[in-house]
Amino acid sequence: MSAADEGRQWPDEVSVDNARTTLLQLLARAGIPSDDAGQLIGLLEAGALALAHEELSGDRSAPGDKGEAYESGWLDGARALLEELGAVTERTLVQVVGADGQQGPAGERPRAGRVEVERARVAVTPLYLSFTAASELDPEVTDEVLAAVLGTMSLRQQAGYAGRLTEFAAAHRARLELLFAAYGPGSAITVHGRYLLLHSATSIAVLERLLAAPQELREAWDAAALPPAWLDGLTTAWNAPA
Repeated sequence: MSAADEGRQWPDEVSVDNARTTLLQLLARAGIPSDDAGQLIGLLEAGALALAHEELSGDRSAPGDKGEAYESGWLDGARALLEELGAVTERTLVQVVGADGQQGPAGERPRAGRVEVERARVAVTPLYLSFTAASELDPEVTDEVLAAVLGTMSLRQQAGYAGRLTEFAAAHRARLELLFAAYGPGSAITVHGRYLLLHSATSIAVLERLLAAPQELREAWDAAALPPAWLDGLTTAWNAPA
């Protein structure tokens, strides 16, 4: 081990395992099942690797000026390490959510549980509040709507859903601002009726699915026995002339 390595004092394997076990025990005391807690920790681990891979994937050059042969070898080595980091990232993610596109028996999509719904709520709430005031929709109804939305996705897609929602809100910001001004809290539209979802943070999630996977959303909506008028009202409001 070099002096530089000794000076870093990075966590070793035992210390990392200790931190993971401690977090699992703390989450268990808070009532989070071990499988759900393990998935959250796994997503964090895979995400840290993915972000490191993204950071290192930018334009890089060999340190110093040691000639063309040295630079070529250095870049080849850097690319090889980057490929291995990508492979480790993929293996870590597969352990948590399975292979890309993988579904359950008979092609069924996985049913969203408590943790998946909570992750979606954490993702969508600040986006909603960037357009309008706080939601007035019953929390139980919110969970049902988010579960239906998540039912259109594989576990892999659910893992990256927060980023997808953020991209959707950014791409359609002007249209969403007009939509919530016309139909959301503070508008003349009552919280009850066909435009009810625009008084809820779930509207962002439902709109994203309406554009990305309309048929799958309709099927999940019907399976959850949610009022068709809510989905139809949101579709009408989205397609209304500005």
